[in-house]
Amino acid sequence: MTTSSTGTAVTTDLTGDYTLDPAHSRIGFVARHAMVTKVRGSFKEFEGRGHFDAADPSRSTLEVTIKAASIDTGNPDRDGHLRTNDFFDMDNYPEIRFVSTAVEPVDGTTYRVTGDLTIKDVTRPVTIDFEYTGSATDPFGNHRLGLEGGVTVNRKDWGVNWNAALEAGGVLVSEKVQLEFDVSAIRAAA
Repeated sequence: MTTSSTGTAVTTDLTGDYTLDPAHSRIGFVARHAMVTKVRGSFKEFEGRGHFDAADPSRSTLEVTIKAASIDTGNPDRDGHLRTNDFFDMDNYPEIRFVSTAVEPVDGTTYRVTGDLTIKDVTRPVTIDFEYTGSATDPFGNHRLGLEGGVTVNRKDWGVNWNAALEAGGVLVSEKVQLEFDVSAIRAAA
């Protein structure tokens, strides 16, 4: 049975295997620049898959692989610098990966996903709260599931250390980075 939801309830008919739809999803980040403004960016190339078990969320899984070179902040010079060894060293570490290790419900529409985030061959655990935003069958017959989530991390924990001191005090790039996820996932046909 396929239903359409508006983010108010998660039903057992949502259980299944899903693939992220990169054309309708965003994996992004926000970092403070020069202590005064926020720079936003995203990764344009990624793939992901998972299993969602609505009846027993602890049996759910998620795996995402991001092409690091697809970083886009809207500024080609900044993007070029982010691709260098100063930041992501994308020639040596072309992928960023997340693999879930646990999923637990927080409330009726929020799930806490803990997993291993690997950047520059450094793997550390992170926990991301995802809010279920709804589901629907699209005009092509695909059953979609929507989730939004975010977490703040310290980039230095993954060896992304470059910075420059400002004359007035502070640094050019914040150590704390907000990771943002707006996901549309398509359920595999039964």
